[in-house]
Amino acid sequence: METGQGCVKPAAGPLAAASPPPTTAQLAKEEQTMTVARVGHQAPDFEANVYYNGGFQTMKLSDYKGKWIVLCLESFAASTDSRFVHKIWQAEELSKMVPGGVPFPMIADASGLIGQAYGVFEPAAGVDIRGRFIIDPDFNIRAMEVLTPEVGRSVNELIRQIKAFQHVRATGEVM
Repeated sequence: METGQGCVKPAAGPLAAASPPPTTAQLAKEEQTMTVARVGHQAPDFEANVYYNGGFQTMKLSDYKGKWIVLCLESFAASTDSRFVHKIWQAEELSKMVPGGVPFPMIADASGLIGQAYGVFEPAAGVDIRGRFIIDPDFNIRAMEVLTPEVGRSVNELIRQIKAFQHVRATGEVM
């Protein structure tokens, strides 16, 4: 993760092999066949600008490969808000709810490209809807949940699922 207190270089967004600029026809076809995150498959990697530990940084999701990852889109972890909005949100609200503020990167997905890769971007509204993804240390998506904005996610259920996936991974037992 590239760190810094001031400005950081623009992030690349979803990571894919470089290729020549697509034609209009290719763009239309690509939009129809865009690969999105799926349970049991590798997590789409991305590079993003984040607000974390009091500063602006650039990170890749793959920086966390080898660890259990919970990726939440829209709320807390990643949203279409800028990293500057995340800084103010952290200072004015989150730090009052969680002493010291949230202990994880807050990802800026202003273009919605990360949300598109994970199948949660709503183009009509220009926002990511609520999506939660559990990614194992091998970078495989083990679980995903997508909800409309008026219903929140359950932290207790998230913890239960992570513990269950860790148990199955460690013992081979099916729960």
